Amino acid sequence: MIIEAQGYRLELAPERGGSVLRLDWHGEPLMRPACGNTIFDVASFPLVPFSNRIARGCFNTGARRGTIAPNFPGSDHPHPLHGFGWLAAWQVTEQGEDHAVLEHVYPGGEWPWPYRARQTFQLGAWGVVTSISVTNLGDATMPAGLGFHPYFPRDAATVYRGFHRGEWYNTPDCLPSSLDEQDEAIDWWQGEPVDARAVDTAYTGREGALEIDWPTRGLGLTILPSDELSTTVVFSPKGEDYFCVEPVTHATDAINRTPETMAWLEPGETASVSMTISARQLA
Repeated sequence: MIIEAQGYRLELAPERGGSVLRLDWHGEPLMRPACGNTIFDVASFPLVPFSNRIARGCFNTGARRGTIAPNFPGSDHPHPLHGFGWLAAWQVTEQGEDHAVLEHVYPGGEWPWPYRARQTFQLGAWGVVTSISVTNLGDATMPAGLGFHPYFPRDAATVYRGFHRGEWYNTPDCLPSSLDEQDEAIDWWQGEPVDARAVDTAYTGREGALEIDWPTRGLGLTILPSDELSTTVVFSPKGEDYFCVEPVTHATDAINRTPETMAWLEPGETASVSMTISARQLA
């Protein structure tokens, strides 16, 4: 399905994890267009009801405990990640020329809390606003995290700017090991191109917007996450033509390590986040 407005064109695949297949502005790709048949080949997918990895899939909130099976498609990676929405089919509940609403309901299971998730996409002169919410449909308090997992095109000159106070160092299997925290938010790339650092980690204490510039294309974009999205996961694999900038509510394995950074929803309660992506021409 496709929605368009003000030069923005968004192609969605509800049946494929509620994902974005491509986002263009006046014909220029802002996200990496879908390039294959797996969920990792889409332009963006939603993160619900948690972000990133849960160590060995095990958690114990005191009231509830459980184990989630590994869910990394095509891999034996031991830590399930990104929740359940990205691997589920979503239903279209509303669609117009410039907007769409998708819904995914999880009945409970390995994650012992049933929930309803919604994504809303709205296009306009301000850009593309994407929101995601999760509602606790169960009878007990549910921990919840939300986020977005967009992929962006990258060449040797691509620059990413995001100001954060902390950077997590990871173990080889991408679990947090230690936090390097500064007195103030800094640009951890120090203005250098994305290629200068190969990372797959979380940055905490975000301040302000996130920006990407493609000087060779004369194009840039600004990502403005809502305040709840205080953490940014960056995945910049060496030698690839893409990278990910993921606004999220909490760092990796938060349910076990920093549960206070998750939302704790009473039965019937809803948490929601949003991000606005706007394109700009470089001078």
